[in-house]
Amino acid sequence: MTAETEPGTETHPETGPETGPETETGPETETAHRADGARGPRPGERLRGLLRARLAGGPPRIGLAVTAGYMLAAFVLFSQLWADPGRRYLVDGGQDQTQWEWFFAVTARAVAHFDDPFFTRLQNFPAGVNLMANTVMLGVSVPLAPVTLVFGPSVTWALVLTGGVGGSAAAWYRLFRRHLGRSPAAAAVGGGFCGFAPPIVSHANAHPNFVLLAVIPFMIGRLVRMARGEGRPAREGLFLGLLAAYQVYLGEEILLLTATGLVVFAAAYAVFRPAEARAAARRLAAGLGFALIIFLPLTTYALLWQFFGTQSYDGLWHGPSGNDLVRITAFARQSLAGHPAFPGPYDASTTEQNAFFGWPLAVLVVALVAWLRRDPVVRALAAVTAAGVLLSLGPEITVNGRPTGVPGPWWVAGRLPLFESVLESRLTLLCVPAAGLLLAIGIDRFREASARLPRRTAWALCGVVLAQALVPIVPKPLTAEDRAPVPAFFTDGMWRRHVRPGRTLVTAPPPDIPDARPLHWQVEAGLGFPLPEGYFVGPFGPDRLGGYGAPRRPTSSLLARARDDEVPPEVTDRERLALRADLAYWRADAVVLGPVIRRQALYEVLVRLLGPGRFEGGVWVWDVRHLAGESGG
Repeated sequence: MTAETEPGTETHPETGPETGPETETGPETETAHRADGARGPRPGERLRGLLRARLAGGPPRIGLAVTAGYMLAAFVLFSQLWADPGRRYLVDGGQDQTQWEWFFAVTARAVAHFDDPFFTRLQNFPAGVNLMANTVMLGVSVPLAPVTLVFGPSVTWALVLTGGVGGSAAAWYRLFRRHLGRSPAAAAVGGGFCGFAPPIVSHANAHPNFVLLAVIPFMIGRLVRMARGEGRPAREGLFLGLLAAYQVYLGEEILLLTATGLVVFAAAYAVFRPAEARAAARRLAAGLGFALIIFLPLTTYALLWQFFGTQSYDGLWHGPSGNDLVRITAFARQSLAGHPAFPGPYDASTTEQNAFFGWPLAVLVVALVAWLRRDPVVRALAAVTAAGVLLSLGPEITVNGRPTGVPGPWWVAGRLPLFESVLESRLTLLCVPAAGLLLAIGIDRFREASARLPRRTAWALCGVVLAQALVPIVPKPLTAEDRAPVPAFFTDGMWRRHVRPGRTLVTAPPPDIPDARPLHWQVEAGLGFPLPEGYFVGPFGPDRLGGYGAPRRPTSSLLARARDDEVPPEVTDRERLALRADLAYWRADAVVLGPVIRRQALYEVLVRLLGPGRFEGGVWVWDVRHLAGESGG
């Protein structure tokens, strides 16, 4: 891949194409200062200027302005959450905000108490949770532990999401500008699309690991430098190895998807430019070897624990989750042109709308590929886009809600190691950076092709085309509402009178996918007691297949039925006998019924099981120490 610059521009080895008036200083200016005996910039000023240029990917003022614009847009996107982070909840994220806040809180506690950050028994007691096998994002939850401890995990949650969206857009801008030779305007459009594309915004409701992608562009930038033979292989490999290791602690699935897209790009480029590809491969080999030397020591223990440690699992079970073909060109619920209601036509989950690019953008991308088809980079990007779309369709292609009986490529790819745990609809995430770079290339090529037109006319034409494709998919602010108040039983420490150290408090029902609020109550209680079961990914059955939550015990199944079924379940001596065994296994001191769905039905079932409870601090409490025993389990 070669960087292309506009006619009349000059490529600077550090900041990419520069255009005279936008450049603050240059080598000639510094030489003139020295020749005249004038005092040049102080070392601190020069360092700050260099850092700004490197971070922003171009002339400092432009790069910083673009980055500030991205961050402002990200703040607007999460403005309803920022209205009061401690109370506001992203309602389209289901129970995931509760889960993530719990992850951030547990990691901060591990940092403060020097506990194991890879494992905890605060949830799913006594078996525990393999945190490395869950995406706890140690790469940000550990550095932000002081923020979590001082301001609470809700603030950390808002910071990670906002910084993830805005910072990732800035990182893509830097890649397009500095390493791929795009003009500031083109790089700004491409980076903005990558940071705020419909699939990214959908995940922003619940999945920060699919939002904070800033490391990926830096990794690609190192690979580009190695492919071109820039820099020493050892130095480039060192940085690439560090970046890849860090990404493991942010999200491994994104790393897998990135590798998939890069392999497709490299294979396609090799077909169109075999000689250049062979030369690049030789240069890449040395750097990748150094990267592996750095990567393995930093990740081996964590990965071994993830795949073979306590409460690890083999693969993640999920049903067919391919994209309906119509979703590729439909509008997302969160886009300006999207339908406001859910569920709507062709809707996926509010957190898994992994396509929904809108038909105007799809038409523009196809038109750009057709227009720029002679460019091997464009062809390779088209191959990445096509691969992402086709793989995302799942094992059987569906059109307008109707299965066609035609198998998709995922029927084969989904059987490969690691890919069996991936939701196939997420493969359209490969299309996001590919389309972003296509937009950037198209803008620059259009400016070159329209050089004979008046500048304002050219910009107006370009702006109209971009507006038609991008304005319909501009995201609306994500919806957040006030969460229900936490009962005083937890916030005022009343629970301490009922739960001894090393024993558990059982919520009715235990936290699970439909309702994980007890995890929030536990956080508000300072993580002072463990909970049975929960909302996490763990092993099920003798084959250790991964699933969400814990295998339910008889009592938790009974309580879940009381919450979910219209008719309350029967309670007999059999259920009471099972209750004793479950309380002993959980080492329970108390059972608590908080403000949950169908609270009255649950209360009636608990009275039949345990007798009358005591109302205290906004919850019903049952002392079960006489039933659980002192050393059950």
